[in-house]
Amino acid sequence: MTNKLTKASLLLSALFAAQAMAGIKATVTLDKSSFRANEDVVVRLTFSNPDTTPQKLLKWYTPAGGVKENLFSITAGNEAAEYTGIHIKRPAPTAADYLTLQPGQSVSYKVELTSLYDLPVSGNYEIRYQVETAGLHNPALFNTAQVNTNIPVAPTSELKSDVAFAQIEVDTRLKANVERPMLQTMAGSVSYSANCSASQKSTIATAFASAKTYASGAYNYLNTYPSATRANSTRYKTWFGTYSSTNWAKATTNFNKINSALVNQAVVFDCGCTDSYFAYVYPSQPYKIYVCSAFWSAPNTGTDSKAGTIVHETSHFTVVAATDDLAYGQTAAKSLAKSSPTKALKNADSHEYFAENTPAQN
Repeated sequence: MTNKLTKASLLLSALFAAQAMAGIKATVTLDKSSFRANEDVVVRLTFSNPDTTPQKLLKWYTPAGGVKENLFSITAGNEAAEYTGIHIKRPAPTAADYLTLQPGQSVSYKVELTSLYDLPVSGNYEIRYQVETAGLHNPALFNTAQVNTNIPVAPTSELKSDVAFAQIEVDTRLKANVERPMLQTMAGSVSYSANCSASQKSTIATAFASAKTYASGAYNYLNTYPSATRANSTRYKTWFGTYSSTNWAKATTNFNKINSALVNQAVVFDCGCTDSYFAYVYPSQPYKIYVCSAFWSAPNTGTDSKAGTIVHETSHFTVVAATDDLAYGQTAAKSLAKSSPTKALKNADSHEYFAENTPAQN
């Protein structure tokens, strides 16, 4: 058994080293250095491989097929631009989800930023590509990493470009006139867009009731667990890592807000998405959830369930827990808890799996 663990440890160490040394470079450039208030801010994002071996990059964190993650850090002094695009619940990535760049190969994308980010003020902006997630360069990390104290855990990895600079004017009158979609529903209710069929509405209603049970159960577990023995909670340690009173309080607050949102807010479901995801939301537009193809084939409860997906997506809303997607799937989420409890508390799947509690842990 020891020899097997040693071999696994060496294998994972090699994989982690390969990920850390991945040769892909990201570059952000602009065709012009200043933009008027009525102009689109377009950048060119280039990924290149100066290495002597092929390198991989998770397509989800590129503009391939459109920007569907927060890819950029955009700041003007102390003011940061808010990402207003979508956050998606996906299955763990497979080899098909990776872009391969051969030695010397580059690929470029043009990205228009004002449709994706709320630029707060006129001023001198610093723009860089910056992402962090588990398995960014290597799908094997999702399939090989084992959650065992004798085996190293899969870290998140970061890829970022140098800073590009631009002078950007922002029309504050236009910002003041922006209106979020009005949701014609009652607080504490669930409603549906016109594209949901009768059977879909019934399925969502069942899942929504189970999601409320999950959220309240998770909150009550955290809120009532005896403080003297919290460090021994297997359930907590599995999904949020080593105990600290600060982190336990953060998890409790997050689930209190998730529970409150599902119980007290007007939640709207849209059934028009046909992509292979589970669901997505716009974090700055609560409380509308767009359910996609994987949602319908998921079980109502249990791992990666319909109810769990609703908890996951609700956690993304800025006014709830403002979670991100740093690790997808149970294996990656367990590894994230071991390598960085702070990041686990920012990860939506970690919240979902804690709520689903499958298999059950005390």
